[in-house]
Amino acid sequence: MRLDAFNLSTSTTSEEAQTAFEQAAYGLAAHRPTTGSALDAALAADPGHVAALALKGFASLILARSELVAPAGQALADARRAMASRDGGTRDERILVASLDRAVSGSFSEAASLLEDGFSERAATFLPFKLSHSLRFMLGDAAGMLSFSSRVMEQWRADIPAAGFMLGCHAFALEELGFYDCAEEVGRQAVGLEPDDAWGRHAVSHVYEMRGEAAKGINWLEHGRASWTRCNNFSFHMAWHLALLHLEQGDREQVLRIYDDEVRPRQTDDFRDMANAVSLLWRLGQTGVDVGLRWSDLAETALTRRRDTTLVFAALHTLAALVALGETESVHELVEEIAVKARGTGEQARVAADVGLPLARIIAGLSTAGDRRSLDAILTDLPKIGGSNAQRDFFVLALAKAAGANGDRAAFSRICNVRRHLKVEDRLLGSIESHASL
Repeated sequence: MRLDAFNLSTSTTSEEAQTAFEQAAYGLAAHRPTTGSALDAALAADPGHVAALALKGFASLILARSELVAPAGQALADARRAMASRDGGTRDERILVASLDRAVSGSFSEAASLLEDGFSERAATFLPFKLSHSLRFMLGDAAGMLSFSSRVMEQWRADIPAAGFMLGCHAFALEELGFYDCAEEVGRQAVGLEPDDAWGRHAVSHVYEMRGEAAKGINWLEHGRASWTRCNNFSFHMAWHLALLHLEQGDREQVLRIYDDEVRPRQTDDFRDMANAVSLLWRLGQTGVDVGLRWSDLAETALTRRRDTTLVFAALHTLAALVALGETESVHELVEEIAVKARGTGEQARVAADVGLPLARIIAGLSTAGDRRSLDAILTDLPKIGGSNAQRDFFVLALAKAAGANGDRAAFSRICNVRRHLKVEDRLLGSIESHASL
């Protein structure tokens, strides 16, 4: 047994593999584009590096593509074989692999719990903490994120490995539950301790957005540009936040420039990149901006993914793109796929049944009277879709638009009241209201 630079015990005997794995772990923390190549290098040097195989499996699942479920399962099988050949592996490796098993089976919540319980005595161990944080983020489980990050903080010290990165995760969890002052303080501390902590900087930008402090948010993001622009596609998401802040200031031309140069500088089919693009173009449309042919850039990915309901959050953004593109047949096809998902089993099937399907019908303009009557339940269950409050705000605004189009003043008011608990009023909601039939 050996401890890596982040205090994870591994069974590898290869110095080359261990060095590469540590580089991959750092890349995960800092959202570096070299993370994948570092992970590949670790497995090239030691094909049986258990922790690297586990991380490979989790990375596949977090991409939320139907075709990557099988590779994640293969990584799990390879990790099990590697442990069997190494006297069962280390305790840390066994916990990682057990967690991956639950994630591959479709239960991210159980996977996160296994990591949290398994490392409870060493909660401030970076990799399991970051994986748990990521899984609960995809579940929209802010309370779970904060519960575990608070336990980590009980063991946290500024001199432990990845201290700044863990602090940044804690800041984000605080922000998602509305503890804005504390989140700003902790996030600034995280970035001060670890300037490459894009997630911590991201958490503080969320605070400014929710408070309606656009100028402060723009300054904060621009000040850290040299760091976050070196990230992988997370840089597109940071630029998305910057664009939202400029949109709140009414600077539409600047928003379009940021969209073209930094949010969608190239075509990708990563669901997170699609979510950035779809929600920003939709918002621009609500303020009367002609976005030209930019929706067409999303057509190939949206049409390719029209049957993929691996992650309801991703499917709903795909649906919104298809609606904007006027792809009526594909819209109906994806709504039916979500309906099929809702009749299945597992976490995402429950998400589809509870909130995904009625929300999909509303986005598609196919809502029933029952969907409209269940508005309060949709709003209550919306966090189950996953992502952040800022990302889900797109769906809240879409619900507001639908209520306005239906002339439902009471529903529109309820949506506004729910939204104001998280975010200071902004001009976009006012624009939607001005065009509503209220």
